[in-house]
Amino acid sequence: MTDPSLRILIVDQNVMRASVLEAGLREAGLNDVIVVRDMQNLLRRIVDADPDVIFIDLENPNRDVLEQMFLVSRSVRRPVAMFVDSADAASIAAAVESGVGAYVVDGLRKERVKSVLDLCISRFNAFSKLQDELDRTKQALEDRKLVDRAKGIIMKQRHIDEAQAYELLRKSAMENNLRLGEVAQSVITAARLFGK
Repeated sequence: MTDPSLRILIVDQNVMRASVLEAGLREAGLNDVIVVRDMQNLLRRIVDADPDVIFIDLENPNRDVLEQMFLVSRSVRRPVAMFVDSADAASIAAAVESGVGAYVVDGLRKERVKSVLDLCISRFNAFSKLQDELDRTKQALEDRKLVDRAKGIIMKQRHIDEAQAYELLRKSAMENNLRLGEVAQSVITAARLFGK
């Protein structure tokens, strides 16, 4: 079930098309709906509105308009549904790559708005979860590289083995409430400063 307190932003220059989306959202029990018709300073308008979900309705978008929409999608990190009258494979691929959760071609009907909203939110959540996992994995790999370098520095300076060097790093991280990678980076930075 869709949360009725969601704030939905509709970006559409066409009054009739925007009213179809708005009516579909209101029939689905969503009443916090904002319509933006002016595309000037669109990113600023979106940030100011602070929506939970963005619906972008474009009749026949040209490449520049699509690029602006994809930039918006990447920048605001919100579920985005895009409605277009026609599309080519490259536009669809670019939309998906930019994080658009639902790319609906020739399908603007009031009855479909709720299901598009649900799909958009679901895809956004799945994508965000994958992105978070990827970010954590990258951070862990980077931390591991830093820890290995820091252990080498400590082993050389203190004439101790790898296990003892690791234990010093771990203990310092715990005592200072830091990630192991942060402590390792400090050791590496200090070694550079002192030329060791």
